Amino acid sequence: MELIFLAALCSVLVSILLKKSKTKGFDLLQMIAWNYAVGSILCFFWFKPDLVHISVQNTPWWLITVLAVVLPTIFVFLSKSLDSAGILKTEIAQRLSVVLSLAAAYFLFDEQFNSLKWIGIALGLVAVMIIVLTRSVARDSPDQNHKAMLYLLCVWIGYALVDVLLKYTTSLGLQFAVSLNLMFIMAFVLCVGYLALQKTEWSARNLAAGMLLGILNFANIALYVKAHILLKDSPAIVFAGMNILVVVLGVIAGLVVFKERLNFRLALGILLGIAGVMCLALSI
Repeated sequence: MELIFLAALCSVLVSILLKKSKTKGFDLLQMIAWNYAVGSILCFFWFKPDLVHISVQNTPWWLITVLAVVLPTIFVFLSKSLDSAGILKTEIAQRLSVVLSLAAAYFLFDEQFNSLKWIGIALGLVAVMIIVLTRSVARDSPDQNHKAMLYLLCVWIGYALVDVLLKYTTSLGLQFAVSLNLMFIMAFVLCVGYLALQKTEWSARNLAAGMLLGILNFANIALYVKAHILLKDSPAIVFAGMNILVVVLGVIAGLVVFKERLNFRLALGILLGIAGVMCLALSI
């Protein structure tokens, strides 16, 4: 359980770092670029992917490229959602993306669903609707609330899209570690290329923040995968533990660190979301 807790903590720390960096004047795109540089290096040494024997012809480069574009884009939406909707709602939307990816898997990959999984998906969808439609701050203008809703939906759909694309990549025979390393490398190259075209002035402070972001982001992935390996006979514990802990830690961070408010509708959405995750975990 320690690994699951640490993985969840790293996930929430990523959000805290992104939210704090906005107020401190850091360049988000530079941070994202360096994040993928660090992620590429850590992925290579941690998972030890066999990049030497990659088949150039058989590798789905178009899919790797799509993921390399989607990943940094989601980071941007995540940052904007954290800024407009708050960490509390954003973390929940991010975790409940599993509901959308599972629903997509039913139609795209012909996965078999039992009644408990359908209940979990239904509860998750209701939770997302409640969270998205709940006003972030009472004094916010309608335009600000519409933006918050839009960015929350982008986070929810974006993370689900990554899950589906990764599942499709592995179904084509490409190993997870190889896919991850190639995505990170290409995402870094694309980010640097974009920043070069924008004639960005690089700075050491953005490099340092990006490296920290990369360490936390990769640690979240590595620890979660390690937990699945160590608890291979109890995948439901890892799945439920990770998602529920991220929601709980996100709520604590929102209430304590950023002084966000928890109203009845938002609390109801959180409880329904946790209930949905529990149903999905029990259906495994």
